[in-house]
Amino acid sequence: MSATSPALSPTPTYAAVLRTPHVRRVFGAALLGRLTYGTAPLSLLLSVRASTGSYAAAGTVMAVWGLTTVLLSPARAALVDRFGPRRALTPLALAYALLLAALAVAAAGTAPPVLALVALAGAAGAVAPPLGAVTRARLSAMIPDRDLLRRAYSLDTVAEELLFVSGPLLVGLLTGYAPAAAGLAVSAGLVLAGTLGLVTSPAVRGETGSEGGPAAEASTAGTGAGPRTPVRTGVVRAIAVSASMGVCLGAFDLLVIAFGDEHRMPGVVPWALAALSAGSAVGGLVLGAVDLRIPTAVRLSLLALGLGAVLAAAGLSPHPYVLVGWVALGGLFLAPALTSAYLLADESAGPGRRTRAGAWVNTAFNAGGTAATAAAGLLVGRLPLALCFALMALPAAVTALVTLVPGPSAAGAEPRE
Repeated sequence: MSATSPALSPTPTYAAVLRTPHVRRVFGAALLGRLTYGTAPLSLLLSVRASTGSYAAAGTVMAVWGLTTVLLSPARAALVDRFGPRRALTPLALAYALLLAALAVAAAGTAPPVLALVALAGAAGAVAPPLGAVTRARLSAMIPDRDLLRRAYSLDTVAEELLFVSGPLLVGLLTGYAPAAAGLAVSAGLVLAGTLGLVTSPAVRGETGSEGGPAAEASTAGTGAGPRTPVRTGVVRAIAVSASMGVCLGAFDLLVIAFGDEHRMPGVVPWALAALSAGSAVGGLVLGAVDLRIPTAVRLSLLALGLGAVLAAAGLSPHPYVLVGWVALGGLFLAPALTSAYLLADESAGPGRRTRAGAWVNTAFNAGGTAATAAAGLLVGRLPLALCFALMALPAAVTALVTLVPGPSAAGAEPRE
């Protein structure tokens, strides 16, 4: 099916994004389903801890959940590219909802077998529908104007940031009136309702897995995005920079906790995390609101460089309140950098590969964060804290600088599959 789109707007705005035919339906349904990624992890952690009485068991279950969710994301996205959103997402969402319900029942019991919980959590993570990657691929197909698409991606990134804030708050409200396992049941309902709303949208209903056709071809035509980047170069660049940003952010929580302890102000931790999210949301909205003529690949590297430099400087803060200010400033680079990474992957991947390209960017970010969390745990206490901040920011700065230097084949190369 060929997605329809409005005439190109001379002044693309967020309102123009939402006026595009079917965008509100796709965007709203996907966000409803994606809310489960803000509610399910905390619900699972609380449920396992309550039923087993063991933090070790809860940590093991969560580790397996996270591992299968992150590492198998590109494979699930490839299924969407091959079979289309409706044929791939529907069985994935059904299986995921059923496994969440099974986890809720198992965790609601008394002393459930930990191995059974681990198996169920691993299976649930393996079939989690890639709603974020699908949403971005559908937006790309529906919005051929690259400036308008940049605004759509910015809106999506900011909304996703808010989901990871509102999801735990919703779980907190639920646990005040029901067992923690109820959060898993609610998560199952959310993903099922959101996915069904998405796949029954007119923009998705007839999609059979091919992203070719006029709409897809139009979506690859830049409008001020600069020269197209070769497929392998562009996607690999987006993945590499995303992984390096994940390293920055993966170590951030632990480093902030250590900073608060060092200054005997543990209360700074939630303020720093909130400052990062607030700065990220503002930065994402600004990116979509301003008219940029910088090529996407260059913009991504510059934003990653800014993120790394600011977070490295944060480690030199003389007081926790100064740290919060630096973190808010760093957040301004985060959502715009992620948006740029998704855009670069989208415009470089070509028809039929957009969903998995976006999933690889997301997987790289999460994998970088996981590795950095482990590394930070080894470094904190052994090295000065300011040096730990600098080391965790170094990959983003180095990757950004390296990718700013064009490869020998980048000039004049044509996109290829």
